[in-house]
Amino acid sequence: MERLLLMWIKDKEIAGDTVTEAIICAKAIAIFTDIAKEDTGEGNSAQGPHPEFKASRGWFEKFKRRTGLHSVVRHGEASSADHEAAAEFVQKFTQLMIDEDYGAQQVFNCDETGLFWKKMPRRTFITMEEKKMPGHKPMKDRLTLALCANASGDCKIKPLLVYHSENPRAFKAHKIIKEKLNVLWRANAKAWVTRQYFVEWVNLVFGPAVKGYLEENNLPYKCLLILDNAPVHPPGLEDDILEEFSFIKVLYLPPNTTSILQPMDQQVIANFKKLYTKNLFRRCFDITENTQLTLREFWKGHFDIVVCLKMIDMAWQEVTTRSLNAAWTKLWPDAVAPRHVEGLEVDSEVDQIILLGQGMGLEVDEEDINELIQEHNEELSTKELQELEAMQHTAVQEQFRDEEEEDAAIIPTAQIKDILAKFHEVSEFVEKNHPEKVLTSRAIAHYDDVCLGHFRQIAKSRQKQTSLDQYFKKRDAGNTAKDQ
Repeated sequence: MERLLLMWIKDKEIAGDTVTEAIICAKAIAIFTDIAKEDTGEGNSAQGPHPEFKASRGWFEKFKRRTGLHSVVRHGEASSADHEAAAEFVQKFTQLMIDEDYGAQQVFNCDETGLFWKKMPRRTFITMEEKKMPGHKPMKDRLTLALCANASGDCKIKPLLVYHSENPRAFKAHKIIKEKLNVLWRANAKAWVTRQYFVEWVNLVFGPAVKGYLEENNLPYKCLLILDNAPVHPPGLEDDILEEFSFIKVLYLPPNTTSILQPMDQQVIANFKKLYTKNLFRRCFDITENTQLTLREFWKGHFDIVVCLKMIDMAWQEVTTRSLNAAWTKLWPDAVAPRHVEGLEVDSEVDQIILLGQGMGLEVDEEDINELIQEHNEELSTKELQELEAMQHTAVQEQFRDEEEEDAAIIPTAQIKDILAKFHEVSEFVEKNHPEKVLTSRAIAHYDDVCLGHFRQIAKSRQKQTSLDQYFKKRDAGNTAKDQ
């Protein structure tokens, strides 16, 4: 339950939502209840009823310590949108722009979003077939993007992308060089943006891109980066920025104002996802028209993360200056050009998606497309959290298996055994002498599973191979003796 709950909390953080202690405890009870019902449904009721879970204050405090959770509002309910705080911030922001003499070209906004990159509208045969399949469901495969652009809309920054695999199999097949991608590629097991990744993106991508843009346009070295208060955006971000980019200043939006004020949330991300879907449908249409592959064959055997990256790049390039500029209407109306009216481009994108889909024999309409876009942002159910966790775990295992041969050739078996023995010694010492028995026991088990499990597997596989080699040697020797 706690693993799924932590995934849910991180998902809310990516969306910029504020979560309170009460909301987390309610979700914990809901997940626990769902899991208990699932177990009972599988015939486990003979084991007796599940222990009652109350999500008490004591449990919550321990959960926070175990997970390092710091971004929780301790009291009250999180407002869905604080209009009063938003209005007050707009006034202060407008005055700041005047006082500091910022132009629309010098002010940027960045926001993160999840993307289910292999998802089709629910009524298509691909989605219906996949729902019936047991096990791994590709449509649940998700990555996280950080999208950033300036208020004038003429400077889009290379996105940060976080996936659950550092080196997907498709990268090897297509001989991909990550440094040449049109995204900054990072990876962790949950495909989450972390503070470390965000700081790296600022120093490796954002800073150099903005500096070059200011020089090219003969603008002063001044830049303001506007962020929401999500935990991945460190409060002291300016202190982590390299000296070369010290002209970059950071301003944070007030809590619970993201949905009202954040420019990227004002249809920019939604438009990007529509453009992604349009490019995906166009790619599918071209394949079915110009090759011998059927849509089903392309989707199952040829649509991989490398193709996805091309769709992401095309979609981001197609987000227009008008769309990016109009997104600042609520936060900074003075920066919006009168000719940039919101909403003019959206319907045409949806119409193109529908036409492409119908051209491939898919049953899609405007409601299906809007529902698909919305599904990227909807709260994940317990079942979806379980599927996402299982899919990510499988992907990590596959990557370990792919890299095992390389690791095996590099790390001596004696060294692995030595490290595992030392960890066992340290674990026994900590468990015996540390006052927090439960906390340390879980921490040790988690470290052993995440960090050392891979090396245990290498040692185990080598032991099996050695036994197998010895068996064949003995068999060959026996056969030789018989021949003599």
